[in-house]
Amino acid sequence: MKVKYKISVEKNFSSAHCLRGYKGKCENLHGHNWKIRAVFCGTKLDDIGMLIDFTDIKMYLNKIIEFLDHKFLNEICPFDRVNPTSENIALFILKQLKCTETENAKICEVEVWESDSSSAAIIIED
Repeated sequence: MKVKYKISVEKNFSSAHCLRGYKGKCENLHGHNWKIRAVFCGTKLDDIGMLIDFTDIKMYLNKIIEFLDHKFLNEICPFDRVNPTSENIALFILKQLKCTETENAKICEVEVWESDSSSAAIIIED
């Protein structure tokens, strides 16, 4: 039997953005209370039975959130060049978390909610 473990952590932040090239309300400056869910996957646990420590994931996410929280995203890198869509924010977060991977735990999904009912996810498939 092949087993795969998934560990996830959710965090929140607030920021504003406007979508370049969009025709509609979202082309105007507006804000969101964003929710992020980061998922790490793996098939092997460490010596104490963990894939990765929740505390470590929270620490990594807090650093990313500190960079994004209460900012106008269009003015910070990379969103000064890349449209700050939910999809691009998810990709940015995934790339930041990539360098925190361990031998056992790999980032496999980041989901970003811009509201309670709307989210975008980026998934790394095996």
